[in-house]
Amino acid sequence: MKICLYGSASNSINKTYKEVGYDLGKEIASKNHTLVFGSGNHGMMGSVAKGVYANHGKIIGIAPEWMHEFEEIYPHCNKIFYTKSMSERKRLFLVKSDAFIVTPGGIGTLDEFFEIITLKKLEIHSKPIVIFNINNFYDSMIKMIEDMINENTVSRDSTQLYHITTTVDETMDYLENY
Repeated sequence: MKICLYGSASNSINKTYKEVGYDLGKEIASKNHTLVFGSGNHGMMGSVAKGVYANHGKIIGIAPEWMHEFEEIYPHCNKIFYTKSMSERKRLFLVKSDAFIVTPGGIGTLDEFFEIITLKKLEIHSKPIVIFNINNFYDSMIKMIEDMINENTVSRDSTQLYHITTTVDETMDYLENY
């Protein structure tokens, strides 16, 4: 399975996130899955990629040609695709992936999550989406979605579009049994 990872590129994130990210990468590799990610060398992206690489897994990077101006590109991708825009990058994430994991991240991660969930709602794809809620990182977002449901701006069945996990094992079990 090709698993797309959305997550922070910041190296300033909590050390725990990076440790869990590394363990996630290790598990992706041990189960012979392929990591698809935004090619960042730091933060959640870099930690997961390092876990995959150290355990002899396959890595596909997708980055805009100009991304190196903003962040360091992970050097050990088996294959890397360069795009002209962020929109094209997100399109390739969808095309080249069988599943999606949302890990702690910033505005870009939220953009990717809300786009991929919207595309699933519109039946553009039917791939699994996991919110990996490490250390309750996404509790406020989950509550916001629940508030939107209560205000009738989001339908209750929208919660069926994604699954929330808190451990690497739960995350991988859900993806493998989807």
